[in-house]
Amino acid sequence: MLFSQGFRINYSMAVFGSAADVSKVYADFFQIMRDYTAINAGNAVIIHFRSLAYKILLKLLERYSIMSHYRYMLESNPNKIFVLDTNVVLYDFRCIYSFEEHNVVIPITLLEEIDNFKRGNEIINFNAREFSRELDALIGNNLLSEGVRLGAGGCLIVHTNVKKDEYLRDVFWEDSPDHRILALAYNLVRQYGRERVYLVSKDINLRMKAKSIGVQSEDYETGKLKDIRELYTGKNIIEDVAPDSVDRIYRDGGIPVDAIGRDLEPCPNEYFIVRNGTKSALTSYQKNGGILHLVEKRRAYGIQPRNAEQTFSLDALMNNDIKLVTLSGKSGTGKTLMALAAAMEKRNSFKQILLARPVIPLSNRDIGYLPGDIKSKLDPYMQPLFDNLAVIKNQFDEDSQDYRRISDMVNNEKLLIMALAYIRGRSLSKVYFIVDEAQNLTPHEVKTIITRAGEGTKIVFTGDPYQIDTPYLDSRSNGLTYLIDKMKGQDIYAHVTLEKGERSQLAEIASDLL
Repeated sequence: MLFSQGFRINYSMAVFGSAADVSKVYADFFQIMRDYTAINAGNAVIIHFRSLAYKILLKLLERYSIMSHYRYMLESNPNKIFVLDTNVVLYDFRCIYSFEEHNVVIPITLLEEIDNFKRGNEIINFNAREFSRELDALIGNNLLSEGVRLGAGGCLIVHTNVKKDEYLRDVFWEDSPDHRILALAYNLVRQYGRERVYLVSKDINLRMKAKSIGVQSEDYETGKLKDIRELYTGKNIIEDVAPDSVDRIYRDGGIPVDAIGRDLEPCPNEYFIVRNGTKSALTSYQKNGGILHLVEKRRAYGIQPRNAEQTFSLDALMNNDIKLVTLSGKSGTGKTLMALAAAMEKRNSFKQILLARPVIPLSNRDIGYLPGDIKSKLDPYMQPLFDNLAVIKNQFDEDSQDYRRISDMVNNEKLLIMALAYIRGRSLSKVYFIVDEAQNLTPHEVKTIITRAGEGTKIVFTGDPYQIDTPYLDSRSNGLTYLIDKMKGQDIYAHVTLEKGERSQLAEIASDLL
């Protein structure tokens, strides 16, 4: 025998961890030996066969050890195998913990791609860096090819088998990162079966490509609302109350929930229209005391609310006890205008008013492509905020004190319009902070913004969950939807969904019909 039984078992199991792989190596090894002896029969070189066989075995061990680790980890846990696309990691750097008892495979291509995102101040750059740190801490001193057990019972593996066979080369001739990730998922399907392997991607195109070649694929669902139609609206109508209930609300300034005669379980700061025939009252539920308090219609820095939803919005926006407000609704419902008007009305309670919105590159080009200094580059993105500010200014005469005050606040940066990218690292104390177009933020970005809040700060998020401008978000997964769903029921939070457009009759018709 060339090698002792102890050497064969101990060394092989140390390298492989799988008896099935050991037998495969030795089957190949002895086949090579037989072929070699047949060719060199009677030749003097057979004397050196022992040293040559040793070299052959080492080559075989090197060849099979990596693949063996993959197989051992994935065969020891018969649950599903989820192959991650790069955009999942850039969306949520802790995504590897979202698959419970199942196995997670990270394509080597993913690591190559996130290396290109490590530098920068955007959320995807942050997620790329944090994922690398998370993976390094998780693996420790182990080899990535060996994999590691996750807390819920699954295993995490960095896989390198991205080689495309002839069929895949014919179908996807371009050698792109997406196609290499797709090839890995396809190879795993051939090895472990279609029922077990899933490609997880936020790129709908890649998911369609996967399904076209027989690979199951799905979106990354963590943090997604199950049904957008069930999203908390922050307002309700109570019909056909007792005839004296509406009168009592106006007379006493409110009414106990129990006196309404309905089985209600309202959230703190939830709004209700209490109605009896043609009489109605606008109310807000206060948890302390269980009272529906009267909400009076009031102006905010020259802006008069035109409907019940805008009245509810101004009530929440100007309530000092409510520290977080979200306003959702289609274009033209007055979300941003109400927020800005309320901020101007409450200006003396805050050191500064900040208005910000995410910068969505035009035609996939970043602001660096635009001419001029940073202010000039950002102005096209910030123009909608300036437009709303102009609406408020135009309520007053140009020579009036209120008109001049707005200009002075802008010049002195008491009222500052900025890009959201510059908020990271700041601590905001006694600031009225309005974040526009919040539907284009990820849940993690929303969390990052809120955690900037210091004492005395009020934060307002506005947006339309159905009008998404970023490729990997939708109505159920964007940061605004996520925030509304998670914050519902908190004492310092209020939300209002605005439905009626008030910009103009033309804008309303276009929004409904086109």
